[in-house]
Amino acid sequence: MRVLLTGAAGFIGSHIHTALTEAGHEVIAVDLMLPAAHGFGATPPPGVQRLDVRDPDALDARLHGIDAVCHQAAVVGAGVSAQDAPAYAAHNDLGTAVLLAAMDRAHCRHLVLASSMVVYGEGRYRDTPADFIPGPRSRTDLDSGIFDHRAPSGEPLDWTPIDESAALHPRSLYAASKVAQEHYALAWASATASTVTALRYHNVYGDDMPRDTPYSGVAAIFRSALEAGESPRVFEDGRQARDFVHVRDIAAANVAALTRPLAPFTPLNIASGHPITIGEVAAVLATAADGKPPVVTGEYRSGDVRHIVASPEKAHRTLGFTAAITPQAGLTDFAHAPLRAAAGVGAPTWR
Repeated sequence: MRVLLTGAAGFIGSHIHTALTEAGHEVIAVDLMLPAAHGFGATPPPGVQRLDVRDPDALDARLHGIDAVCHQAAVVGAGVSAQDAPAYAAHNDLGTAVLLAAMDRAHCRHLVLASSMVVYGEGRYRDTPADFIPGPRSRTDLDSGIFDHRAPSGEPLDWTPIDESAALHPRSLYAASKVAQEHYALAWASATASTVTALRYHNVYGDDMPRDTPYSGVAAIFRSALEAGESPRVFEDGRQARDFVHVRDIAAANVAALTRPLAPFTPLNIASGHPITIGEVAAVLATAADGKPPVVTGEYRSGDVRHIVASPEKAHRTLGFTAAITPQAGLTDFAHAPLRAAAGVGAPTWR
């Protein structure tokens, strides 16, 4: 296949580029090289062209003869302040809309979209009605060290895996932009008789991950603390449940999705299937790095959700995809894996 890969110089995109090339596909790789992701003055790596997906003329020139698009370009992270909203809307949502219009002009009918678990907001909880979705936790509870959602009886609610049928309830600026991307892609697929596979990544980590920035994943933040000789600082009580999936498994899922179109719009959880708590992530990394043990601080971030754990069954059934790397093994290796030499600089910009 001839594949247009956006965001090809990024952490995830670079691994997908390698996986597609090794699978024998021809890759047209592009990236804007935003300073927030790559640092000031960064140039595209070999084999990657500089391109802004909001530029329709540049897209038209590169979509000729393309069989499918793998769209990874995005501003990521939960957002540090409300001032980040224009950057998410401009790059993630406008960029996706411009790309979809260009794909229509080129009669390119298959898109693999990098989505995220954040579209769900809160995860799913046991012993609750199917339509019950906990609201945001109150600052009073959080300040008092009460981190779990509670049933009407007052008992803490425990999590159960969430599947792709769950309603979408974004709770961060980034999450809102990812929901909008999915909605644009769904409408485009319907209007053009095209196929979209939206891969909802869970917590991605692995070699070449960006270092500690306000927009980094928690695994990189813990790594950076250990390298500095400090204890990883674990927020809340450390019992927040998540699914951590290795970037090489993410790349494998993208290759599978590109070669096995699912009509017309199919969202899929891409997860390891092995839940782990944030405290356990910090402990595995600290042990593997022979570093200081984690410190559970009781701090919290406004907008964080308590538990979000995926069911990967649909991806296995439809794509034949199963993650090969467990969090225990992957995080142990990640404790010594190379990180990006150049970190992003500053908040993302939209102009």
